[in-house]
Amino acid sequence: MIKKFFFPLLTAFIFFTGCAVSNKNYNPNKKYTRQELQEDYALLRNILEKKHPALYWYTPKDSMNFYFDSCYNAIADSMTELQFGWQVLAPLTHNIHCGHTSFSMSKHWNKYISDKITPSFPLFLKVMGDTMVVTGNLNHKDSVIKKGMLINSINGIRNHEMIRQMFQYLPLDGYSDNVNYVRISGNFPYYHRNIYGIYKNYRVGYTDSSGVEKTILLPMFNPVIDTFFRRRKPPMEPKPPRSQLNKERRESYRSMEIDSTINTAVITLNTFSNGGGRHLRSFMRRSFKKIKKQQVKNCILDLRSNGGGDINMSALLTKYLRNAPFKVVDTAYAVAKSFGPYSKYIHQGLLSNIGLLFISKKKKDGNIHFGYWERHWFQPKIRNHFDGQTYVLINGPSFSATTIFCNAVKGQSNITLAGEETGGGWYGNSGLLIPDITLPNTKLKVRLPFFKIVQFNHTIKNGRGVPPDLFIAPTVDGVRRSADRKMEIVKSLIKSSQQIKQE
Repeated sequence: MIKKFFFPLLTAFIFFTGCAVSNKNYNPNKKYTRQELQEDYALLRNILEKKHPALYWYTPKDSMNFYFDSCYNAIADSMTELQFGWQVLAPLTHNIHCGHTSFSMSKHWNKYISDKITPSFPLFLKVMGDTMVVTGNLNHKDSVIKKGMLINSINGIRNHEMIRQMFQYLPLDGYSDNVNYVRISGNFPYYHRNIYGIYKNYRVGYTDSSGVEKTILLPMFNPVIDTFFRRRKPPMEPKPPRSQLNKERRESYRSMEIDSTINTAVITLNTFSNGGGRHLRSFMRRSFKKIKKQQVKNCILDLRSNGGGDINMSALLTKYLRNAPFKVVDTAYAVAKSFGPYSKYIHQGLLSNIGLLFISKKKKDGNIHFGYWERHWFQPKIRNHFDGQTYVLINGPSFSATTIFCNAVKGQSNITLAGEETGGGWYGNSGLLIPDITLPNTKLKVRLPFFKIVQFNHTIKNGRGVPPDLFIAPTVDGVRRSADRKMEIVKSLIKSSQQIKQE
């Protein structure tokens, strides 16, 4: 565990902007006593040890006890919510190696920070392997560091070591860390700030256009003095009707278009949940009906941003593409029948306890099994089933129910998984019933998966995600061109295949 920093500049920023908070009774700088933090931590440990079904799946009990104790010892005399979350809970949840077990800030913090731009490290970076490539610079007057430059170190920490350290604060399924490359790349300043703290200046090592390594001192990004971010906001337009907002939100989750030049449907599914099952069900039905009507021969299914969701929706998509009957899981079980005395700390805990009475049953192995998922077989669709060539684009954020889909279609002759290894575990995951624990003092939240599932016709438990059939890695050149290489390469393959058939 790396040395912790206490965010003095961020704290000062929060203090001076605190008067604008609409959440009037919330103080983001509040220091909790060691006793209060220890009480929250002890409660969390008890719940995890008694209710988490996969606590020791990838981390042996003696090792997990070591991590529990070491994170407990990291509790300082007094800490803010932000410090306790990132310095104590983040390393703890990482070491469980369950991608569905993670911490989040309190609802008051999220409400407070939602409309603020805070000080941070100034560069956005695409992280891949041991490489960091600049994708954006918050300091707009900086004429040296440009998009596409390679960053070699920050404050004396080399890139490969920094990536290794940052990963120790992020959740993952088993050892499939692909998801965390994408997480960090999506908002590098956010993760760097929360893990390392804020510095007035950053000594950055970079490679210039001639290939020479150099260093530069970059000031932190400070929105208070950056005139670009102090421009007056334009007048607010009337808020659109809720129905229109809901429609726009659904469309951002999924889309389907047909590229007639290569006779290919491109379906993008960014989730299996948001927008409601009814809407997603009808979207799939309309899409595959249109594909069949227009006699489209190829399909690109983009699941790179799909973190999962409703397993029923994942199974429905599988039915349109898989040729043989299938189950979702081989086993699905919990280690407890209910949340018991901890129900009051768990979102909808009492309601979930009632539901668990009807959907689960204790078996001879002593575990509480979700019989429906273990027994139920799904049949492929007959109407509008797609039998053409299908490329499924995957990468680290392909998670949970998406990984279940990938497992079900992998190996079918007309389906190619293209891209990078999924972040969701191939052997199984804990993606059924995942309520939040709310810690009583700090109000921080920790996700608690209740059921552990082992995939249908599962592979060995090696902690990896579903591997692609066609590996397509990100490249520095692709970042510099802002190119979607995975989509480019797959479309090129389809086009080449069509040209061969015509010859």
